[in-house]
Amino acid sequence: MTIQITRLSDPAVRAFVTAVNNHDREGFMALLAPGATMADDGTERDLADWTDREILIARYSNDTYGEMRTTWSFTVDDDGRISRFETGQA
Repeated sequence: MTIQITRLSDPAVRAFVTAVNNHDREGFMALLAPGATMADDGTERDLADWTDREILIARYSNDTYGEMRTTWSFTVDDDGRISRFETGQA
């Protein structure tokens, strides 16, 4: 996935996208609140498994489904950490 970070207004979301674009698993995980959750195409996923399989080793075009437009939404806690994100086809 390559998203233009300059178009993102929330600092936590910018850092999240930067970590994904840089394949920085440690940085990515540090941005998540304890107990963070996520969903992919409306289905709850195991965050660690999904991260290893979909984000930090794949280009977005991902290896599972090929190239597609996706949408992302984020819940950012008061402390600036992401407690939930959802992704799916746009």
